[in-house]
Amino acid sequence: MEISQTKPHYEILDGLRGVAAITVVFFHVFEIFSNGDHTKQIINHGYLAVDFFFMLSGFVISYAYDNRWDKMTLKDFFIRRLVRLQPMIIIGSLIGAVLFYFQHSLNLGWGGIAETPVWKVILVMVIGMTVFPVGKSLDIRGWGEMHPLNGPSWSLFFEYIANIVYALVLRRLSKIILIILMIIAGAFTIHLAFTNPNGDMIGGWSIDDPTQLKIGFTRLAFPFLAGIVLAKVSKLKFTKKAFLTTSILLVALLAFPRLGGNEAHWQNALYECFALMIMFPLVIWLGAGGKVIGEKANRFCKFLGDISYPIYITHYPIVYVFYAWVVNNKIPLEDSWLQGIVTVIVSIAFAYFSMRFYDIPVRKWLASKFITKK
Repeated sequence: MEISQTKPHYEILDGLRGVAAITVVFFHVFEIFSNGDHTKQIINHGYLAVDFFFMLSGFVISYAYDNRWDKMTLKDFFIRRLVRLQPMIIIGSLIGAVLFYFQHSLNLGWGGIAETPVWKVILVMVIGMTVFPVGKSLDIRGWGEMHPLNGPSWSLFFEYIANIVYALVLRRLSKIILIILMIIAGAFTIHLAFTNPNGDMIGGWSIDDPTQLKIGFTRLAFPFLAGIVLAKVSKLKFTKKAFLTTSILLVALLAFPRLGGNEAHWQNALYECFALMIMFPLVIWLGAGGKVIGEKANRFCKFLGDISYPIYITHYPIVYVFYAWVVNNKIPLEDSWLQGIVTVIVSIAFAYFSMRFYDIPVRKWLASKFITKK
């Protein structure tokens, strides 16, 4: 997400994106050992990083673009967003296809991954590169994902929707109207948390299940609107050691254990609403108000910000391979921690090389061809 050159840059928010993205990788590595039981998931609330990303996106987009529409057309805005997001979506789909036959799936009744024809993998890959979702007929993994080759792309599908709605509608609304919409979206979020069978907000990655689509739009609406409202109305206050404080707080929120077990789901629902509606805005507010002191700290935050999106959008195909090794060999957690760490390291390394030798050069070239400096 680029920031207008005429405004101060929020280095700490860049760093927090990286912290959240790396936490997501650990969350997904551990996920296979929960056997579908949400109470056993290590780094239990790592999936809320998606909601944090949506809120951060609303904040940064509002901050970067609200005062630029007298010089910028809708076409300009959409080109900027495509240049920023699309190149890594392509790589995520590509690595998903390359690693597909080494990965894990459900038994679909016809052999699963091993018997999936190459033409179908290529078709899903090409569709995935556009970020358009696929339906049940192309669910080649069997997990009900709208992006079977690269699961996390579902959130980019909703990110694009948020960008379109912002450009066409939200940027034109008054602060009061935005706050009212945020409150309404918050009510839907609370309803989702307390009525979802497991007392959480997990979901949103399928287009075949109307419930999943509802979850996806609900998870998008409140945090994105809250981010916009926060950017418009908050008065930032300088905070010492803000990056360290907010990073620890964010990791603690995402890693917090499950509450209520399988008997009292309302306790976990209450925690997730508290984390999303109170703590995430606080983290962003503190981060935006903080300053990074020193060149090394600035470079570190910049590095985390630069690599955050590549990590998020490319790590899951690598994690799928780790899942296959665990499942096929029936490896328990205590015997796979080293391989899990290697999976995290490989995911970060691949993200770095993708960023360094593909994403940055491609975006620079695209920007030089299609983006007019204003």
